[in-house]
Amino acid sequence: MLSYHTCPLATLGGKDTGGMNVYVRELTRHLGKVGVHVDVFTRSQDEHVPYVLHDLGYGNRVVHVSAGPEVPLPKWELAKFLPEFTQGIQTFTESKGLTYDLIHSHYWMSGITAEELKQEWNVPVIHMFHTLGLMKQRVARVPDEAEGDYRLNGEHRVLEIADRIVAATPAELAQLQWLYKADSKKIVVISPGVDLSHFYPIPEDEAKEYIGVAPCEQVLLYVGRIEPLKGIDTLIEALAILRQADIKVSLSVIGGNPESEGETPGVEMRRLQDMREKYGLKDMITFIGKRSQDSLPYYYSSAVAVVVPSHYESFGMVALEAMACGTPVVASQVGGLAFLVQDGKTGFTVPVDEPLALAERLKQLIQNPELHAQMGRQAAVFAQDYGWEKIRDRILKIYADVIQ
Repeated sequence: MLSYHTCPLATLGGKDTGGMNVYVRELTRHLGKVGVHVDVFTRSQDEHVPYVLHDLGYGNRVVHVSAGPEVPLPKWELAKFLPEFTQGIQTFTESKGLTYDLIHSHYWMSGITAEELKQEWNVPVIHMFHTLGLMKQRVARVPDEAEGDYRLNGEHRVLEIADRIVAATPAELAQLQWLYKADSKKIVVISPGVDLSHFYPIPEDEAKEYIGVAPCEQVLLYVGRIEPLKGIDTLIEALAILRQADIKVSLSVIGGNPESEGETPGVEMRRLQDMREKYGLKDMITFIGKRSQDSLPYYYSSAVAVVVPSHYESFGMVALEAMACGTPVVASQVGGLAFLVQDGKTGFTVPVDEPLALAERLKQLIQNPELHAQMGRQAAVFAQDYGWEKIRDRILKIYADVIQ
C-alpha cells in the first residue's frame, strides 16, 4: 500500500489529513483481519517518529520512508522527492527479503511510485485517486487551489499504467471518463467504508456530556480540513441568517489549528475567524482544532446535523461517519455527496455556495425534532450497507482478479 504524501496514522483535521488517511488505515486493518498482510509505505515527516510502526495490527506495518526533509511540505514540492521515496521502498524491501503480490496506491503521486515498483517487482497495480486535479481546478476559489500541469500529467500517466482504477462513486467514474478519457474497462466503482463497530449512535445526552455541551443546546458540526474548497464561509453566512431569524444554535468546527500548541493559524483559519467577528457570531461558532478518531462518534452523536458545505468532494467520508452515528447530514449537492446523502431521507443536499438554502434546511432540522429523529434513524440504517467488511470483500475480489 502506497500513501506517499500523508500517513494513515496522522491525526485528522490537519492540512493534508482527511478521508484518504481513514481509508488507507481502515482498509489495511480489515485486510489484516482476514489474513492479508499489508505494508503501508508513507513519506517520513518527523524524524522522531519510529520508521516502522505496527499500530494497524495483524502483522501490518506502516513504514516511514525518508524522502526529502523530514517535515511537512507543500504538495508541489513533494513531487520532486518521489525518486528518493521509491528508492527508499526498494532498499527496505531488499533488506527484509520481501515480495508482494500487488501494489495498491493512493493519490496520484503514489501512483507514479507504483509505476517503477511495478516494473521492478512484476506485480499489478490497483490505484485510487481520492481527488482529481481537473475537478479541483474547475472549482478552485483561490490561486493556491489551482492544480499545476505536473499533477494533471501525473494523473494521466497513472491512468495508463494502473491495472485497475477504483472510483469511489458513479460521479467519479463519469469524471474519469469525461475529463480524462479514461479506459472504462479498467475502472470499478467501490465506495469507501465505515467502521460500524466505532461509528454508531450514542445517546445524545451521553454524547453531549462527554464533549461538555449542555443537554438543551442545539449543536451543528463541521469536520474536515480548513481550506476555501470546503465552503465553511458559506456555513458561517448561513449561521448569520439563522441568528437574524432568532434561531438558537451553535456550531463546532473540528479541523485545522485555531492557535494552539504555539502554532499560528493558517490563512483560511484567520479568514474564517475574521468572518465570525464580522457577523457577530463569536458566541455561536467555536473552532476546536483537531480531534482524535476516538472522540468523533461523540461529536457526531451530539449534533442536530453535520454540515458538509464543500465545493468538491470525491466521496465524503465525514458524511458517512455521521450517518452511521444516526445524525442527519446537510451537504452540498456535488460529487460524491450528491450520491451519498439521500435528499429528504438521510439529510438534505443543497446547491453549492448558497447560504440561504443551507440556512433553510438547517432551520428545518433544528425546529422539527421529529424530522431530525426520523432522518437520523434512516441515516443509521443506510450506513449499514457501507460496513468495512463488505467493502473489503469487494476490494479483495479486485485483488484476486488482477493477480490471476
